[in-house]
Amino acid sequence: MFLIVGLGNPGIFYKNNRHNIGYKILDNIRELYNFPDFSKKFSSEFSKSELNKNILFLLKPTTFMNDSGIALKKIKDFYNIDINNIYVIHDEIDLDQGRIKVKKGGGHNGHNGLKSIDKLIGKNYNRIRIGVSRPSRIFKENIDENISNWVLSDFTSDEKKQWLDKTIVDVSEMIISLIKNQCNLLDKN
Repeated sequence: MFLIVGLGNPGIFYKNNRHNIGYKILDNIRELYNFPDFSKKFSSEFSKSELNKNILFLLKPTTFMNDSGIALKKIKDFYNIDINNIYVIHDEIDLDQGRIKVKKGGGHNGHNGLKSIDKLIGKNYNRIRIGVSRPSRIFKENIDENISNWVLSDFTSDEKKQWLDKTIVDVSEMIISLIKNQCNLLDKN
């Protein structure tokens, strides 16, 4: 059993925010790999399919970013999902736009969604960090950075063309490959 969690905030107002890149990637995974439509379950939008004879869950918590851990804990406990088989996709301001980093465990770096998850299930899950940068890196000037306003602002049409669309596809393909490889390793044991 594997769980892929895309972090974001529910509702049309937040749909194109930088903070919602996890939702965008899960929507793409669902479409690309023909998962069933999302349904409401575990305080989330939820979909389930099979990959290499393993169950794969997609989860978009609808608890709002700061309480993402509530939804994740519900599904983890219900299905008894091993923390090593959990992948959380989230925005990362300390990575350049479109840069992708995969890591296991670690700190939350001030990300409130990760703080909530860490508090409720621990820190040793897999993280797929997607760079959205800081405003000062984009605008190359000394602007007064308000990180909350930045991550809750929408991607621009230039960002969409320059890196966002490609990054969504790249991460969708990468995460499925990571899980397929992990499934193959499990099958050999």
